[in-house]
Amino acid sequence: MDFTAQPKPATALCGVVSADGKIAYPPGVKEITDKITTDEMIKRLKMVVKTFMDMDQDSEDEKQQYLPLALHLASEFFLRNPNKDVRLLVACCLADIFRIYAPEAPYTSHDKLKDIFLFITRQLKGLEDTKSPQFNRYFYLLENLAWVKSYNICFELEDCNEIFIQLFRTLFSVINNSHNKKVQMHMLDLMSSIIMEGDGVTQELLDSILINLIPAHKNLNKQSFDLAKVLLKRTVQTIEACIANFFNQVLVLGRSSVSDLSEHVFDLIQELFAIDPHLLLSVMPQLEFKLKSNDGEERLAVVRLLAKLFGSKDSDLATQNRPLWQCFLGRFNDIHVPVRLESVKFASHCLMNHPDLAKDLTEYLKVRSHDPEEAIRHDVIVTIITAAKRDLALVNDQLLGFVRERTLDKRWRVRKEAMMGLAQLYKKYCLHGEAGKEAAEKVSWIKDKLLHIYYQNSIDDKLLVEKIFAQYLVPHNLETEERMKCLYYLYASLDPNAVKALNEMWKCQNMLRSHVRELLDLHKQPTSEANCSAMFGKLMTIAKNLPDPGKAQDFVKKFNQVLGDDEKLRSQLELLISPTCSCKQADVCVREIARKLANPKQPTNPFLEMVKFLLERIAPVHIDSEAISALVKLMNKSIEGTADDEEEGVSPDTAIRSGLELLKVLSFTHPTSFHSAETYESLLQCLRMEDDKVAEAAIQIFRNTGHKIETDLPQIRSTLIPILHQKAKRGTPHQAKQAVHCIHAIFTNKEVQLAQIFEPLSRSLNADVPEQLITPLVSLGHISMLAPDQFASPMKSVVANFIVKDLLMNDRSTGEKNGKLWSPDEEVSPEVLAKVQAIKLLVRWLLGMKNNQSKSANSTLRLLSAMLVSEGDLTEQKRISIVIGQGG
Repeated sequence: MDFTAQPKPATALCGVVSADGKIAYPPGVKEITDKITTDEMIKRLKMVVKTFMDMDQDSEDEKQQYLPLALHLASEFFLRNPNKDVRLLVACCLADIFRIYAPEAPYTSHDKLKDIFLFITRQLKGLEDTKSPQFNRYFYLLENLAWVKSYNICFELEDCNEIFIQLFRTLFSVINNSHNKKVQMHMLDLMSSIIMEGDGVTQELLDSILINLIPAHKNLNKQSFDLAKVLLKRTVQTIEACIANFFNQVLVLGRSSVSDLSEHVFDLIQELFAIDPHLLLSVMPQLEFKLKSNDGEERLAVVRLLAKLFGSKDSDLATQNRPLWQCFLGRFNDIHVPVRLESVKFASHCLMNHPDLAKDLTEYLKVRSHDPEEAIRHDVIVTIITAAKRDLALVNDQLLGFVRERTLDKRWRVRKEAMMGLAQLYKKYCLHGEAGKEAAEKVSWIKDKLLHIYYQNSIDDKLLVEKIFAQYLVPHNLETEERMKCLYYLYASLDPNAVKALNEMWKCQNMLRSHVRELLDLHKQPTSEANCSAMFGKLMTIAKNLPDPGKAQDFVKKFNQVLGDDEKLRSQLELLISPTCSCKQADVCVREIARKLANPKQPTNPFLEMVKFLLERIAPVHIDSEAISALVKLMNKSIEGTADDEEEGVSPDTAIRSGLELLKVLSFTHPTSFHSAETYESLLQCLRMEDDKVAEAAIQIFRNTGHKIETDLPQIRSTLIPILHQKAKRGTPHQAKQAVHCIHAIFTNKEVQLAQIFEPLSRSLNADVPEQLITPLVSLGHISMLAPDQFASPMKSVVANFIVKDLLMNDRSTGEKNGKLWSPDEEVSPEVLAKVQAIKLLVRWLLGMKNNQSKSANSTLRLLSAMLVSEGDLTEQKRISIVIGQGG
């Protein structure tokens, strides 16, 4: 039932009255005039409302009977009544009258119809309060108007737009979160019928809808936004042309005066697109036009808008409108820096929400990663890393390669962002394994790349690598066992250059610890000019190891003054750099020193930041006795075959070998941490292994750390000595060298031990079996160099009778001329290798005697060289001569 059909003239109806000329009221209802009280009027109107509510369109007699009453209720007395309850009851009556008399309204005057509908519209404001006792009547009024489509009568009025605008504004203003779905449904029915069945939507009426989409209004009343959203979806076919005309007026023709919402066009486009892209079918070409504007700020505004449209999660605009997408991508190369910057920022959301567009974006991001503007290069990194942290599958290897390149950027801010971003990816996907082995493999190169940066000259780069190592590669806050497992397998999987960089990092940190320790030692000495000079030099050395050495000098001097005045602070620092300081103690010391130097009144404290840099570099946050023990246990598991080596991507042999290399490096920087029976028992087990390099590394660890074995661990001593003797006599040349040096370094009765090796070896030398000579010659050479006083005389007879006359001066095989200046060991005969070691023995023997008889030693060396050249086979002796020339 509605009024969409053309209403018929109703002049005849207006003249119908009762026989006595009075208005007919329903039974029991007395006359309603201004003579009665308001309460009585309300009472009588309720009965009238009940009568009209029960009537239907087929009640012709009643329609004729109550027509005068219908006309009476539309009089000014009721339409302008001050009592809201009276107005509500009258509005309900009028709504039912429109229902009963449809399609012909009993009111023919256009002015009267306008007054009636504006009156009814005003009463709809009562819908706002759902807790009102009268709310059910307001709801009945809304329901009746929506069902009958009563407002469609207004299409015949010249100024119907005023009524519709007032209606729309009223409904949008009263809707709230206390309304149920039925209220919203009836509002939608009422408004959508006006839009879809009218001749068009005026700009002012469109504004009454669109204003609810503007962010400010949207935040004030979300329900009005939702109502407008559903209304636009329902009427998209009809209202799209009106929307297109509005944007055409503003965007293309520049007529901002057509609407008060002109300044919000981009916000509106974004909201309309989110509601239904079909609402903007004719608007998108206008945006392409705007992208080519000569005004940089205007292009920027359009880029920001389109970035949201293309990047939104459910958008398919890029595939539906390829010309606009390609035009938008062109803005990555815009001459205006803010436009390029905005384009790059967009790429992150696009990669996350539309990974299928990554291929289109890659080439443009590649160009921007070399942009002359630092901020743009920086944001390219942020864009790629942000997407990668969301899901590594969103970025291809080429995009990650752009970040990799920027780790060498000329600007520190860009380098830092690239390095930190890669570190975060490594921790997420390799350390935590959040996306499986395939993802971990994809970014496994990161650890090597980050450590390679330690080779850069900038102290800032070095410090950041140290920070990354401590926080991302091997997080120092992990429990000891987990931390060491992380380090163990990281070291095993690094490439050779990364291993060297990591070793260098530990070396630099250890050296800085030594500088600080020496500075503290100077504080213990009496003040003097020499002491002050030495202290100044030490401070300058320390400052060179901190960011911005120029500023660091002043801060280091200030810190030195504080150390001189505060004995407790010195004690904390001494504990921090003590060889016995544990990782947990180091953490406490750093926090305690920082707390003492902090100034609550100074939120940003450059002095404190610089001191923190120093403390972080010297604090043993990874390695202590407990950590070394954990590392050794891991290596034992690898040896026993019970470790997770294969799962971690390394073979057991690689794990064992790299584990020992790791321990060997740490034995230089943290020797005290190795001093435990458990650790040395495991190293003894390594000495018995068949892998020559493993045994060699184990011997070197004993050499670096075993100074207290003889006094504190006699059982280890008794087991170690025979093994070292065996390695010195029958091990590889490298093992023999380390075994001799180890004995000399850690045992007090080293003369006895070396003699027990020297005597049998010197007696068993046989030039006829050259392949068995190499290890004895190495051992004898190093023994004579380390203990010249004891072995200088015995070595003379060995040199004279065997080394020179028997081995060097006699050739037992014929050498083949290959025309090469130098050949690898594998291509040289055992006899030549033995002669090379013989020459090295001579050099070591002479070097050992150098302290007591320097000139004699040097002249003897030159004489021996001349003898060999004049009497030997030059072809085979060429390599030997080079060795002599090198002094090796």
